[in-house]
Amino acid sequence: MSDFGVLSLLPPLVAIVLAIWTKRVVFALFAGVWVGGVMASNWNPVTGTIKTFEWIVGNVTDSWNATILIFDFLIGAGVGLIYKSGGVHAVAEAITRRIRTSRDASLLGWLLGVLVFFDDYTNTIIVGNTMRPITDKMRVSREMLAYIDDSTAAPVAGIAIVSTWIGYELGLIREALDKLNITMGEYFAWAHSVPYRFYSIFAIILVFIVAYTHRHYGPMLKAEYRARTTGKVVRDGAKPLMATESDLGHPLTEKGSVHFFIWPILALVFVTLYGLYYTGKSACEGPCGAMDILGNADSATSLLWGSFAMVLVALVLVLGTKTMTVEEAESAIIQGMKQMIMATVILVLAWSIKSATEAVGTADYVVNLAKSANVPGGIVPLIIFLVAMFISFTTGTSWGTFGILMPIAIPLAYELAPGDNSVLFASIGAVFAGGIFGDHCSPISDTTIMSSMFSGSDHIDHVTTQIPYAVTAASVGIVLYLLFAAGIRTPVILLPIGLVLLVLAWYFLSEWYGKKYGIPHGRVPIYPTEISE
Repeated sequence: MSDFGVLSLLPPLVAIVLAIWTKRVVFALFAGVWVGGVMASNWNPVTGTIKTFEWIVGNVTDSWNATILIFDFLIGAGVGLIYKSGGVHAVAEAITRRIRTSRDASLLGWLLGVLVFFDDYTNTIIVGNTMRPITDKMRVSREMLAYIDDSTAAPVAGIAIVSTWIGYELGLIREALDKLNITMGEYFAWAHSVPYRFYSIFAIILVFIVAYTHRHYGPMLKAEYRARTTGKVVRDGAKPLMATESDLGHPLTEKGSVHFFIWPILALVFVTLYGLYYTGKSACEGPCGAMDILGNADSATSLLWGSFAMVLVALVLVLGTKTMTVEEAESAIIQGMKQMIMATVILVLAWSIKSATEAVGTADYVVNLAKSANVPGGIVPLIIFLVAMFISFTTGTSWGTFGILMPIAIPLAYELAPGDNSVLFASIGAVFAGGIFGDHCSPISDTTIMSSMFSGSDHIDHVTTQIPYAVTAASVGIVLYLLFAAGIRTPVILLPIGLVLLVLAWYFLSEWYGKKYGIPHGRVPIYPTEISE
């Protein structure tokens, strides 16, 4: 790998700038991958183009990636069957008998996002697909649904005691501690790092605040006001990643059964959970607890099994009840798969740009730059948080950021603040929190893409409306890490201060943007009680 120095930032920056400027994600991602290929080929555009396609092919044929791609197509097939059978509309009708307002719909989305804690991918699938028809009926914008979906997926899974994330997190901590001959248990260190994951904690809380109050700011204020006053849940000219209605047409029957929705979704959830248990148990040596099983589980394979079970159960139901013919079911499956094409293309290119950033040393450059600074131990968590934010934003990966930074963060904290475990715990928390921030904001993040996909939102609209909220929660985190550096080390004091700062920032921004856009207090009407049909 050549030493490109500051130029190693070029591939991800090209992709990010072009994605936001042109609103053409595929073009932007490919451009970023191509720039990386040219750089890795000694600036030769011909061999650089060849290298670009080598990365793309390599990522498509990678076992884990290929499993996720097939899983995506199966999810599309399952959604196609459920939608065409009328199951989605039936469950929406059943639930909306209790969901009477846009506030109820938004809060239910938040609650589901918190309850589906065991995996971020599964969270985006269930929350997006379940809530989309409900939020549409209650005039909640797709941008808001995608925000709820995205900001309760990774933050919740990352701090849940039992999830597909914790095994990976514990493994990283254990390896770093072992290299330093620290006898502290990895679970002990993990648990004590949770209160220092300021971004994740306040991102979840902020979703609840805006869902309950209907007070918004930034582009989301315009999106929610548009949806509430005009009924347009997507803006004119938007291109949702998963346009179920336009791709699949109307359901074959207006009187579908809730069973066509409930049982396939339950099959998805329970088979996925069983897959996590089975693959984790099979790979685990000796006595295995829940943490060991999850740590060894193959989440991609488990999701594949769950998505196939979803399709199979839906198929049996629609054919067994003669709701659909074999020809109609096949057509729904194919149409459902077709609507996933755009999303899978973006996923492949998002993976490929990670290959480009590895080839030119983007992460190494950023990490070494941070390590070279001779700073007091107390400020290490802040530096790690900022570096993690930047790496995850430019590469679009939270887990990749965790893997890059944890081997640096723990030794750095241990060496610069020997004997002060609070610096160690805060540094671990900063890695996880910063990685999730960038994962939320970056248009090339797979979970951000999947949130847009399953919420039926235009991807760039989701990114631009979510960023102000993500930055708010991150800014509170930065202030708290500064207070930590100043000597306030206990979360019992830091977290209440953070909550006050979060509420003040939300209140100020909603008031300011409300005046800017002519919407008093930044508060959009509650539908239907405050606005006529």
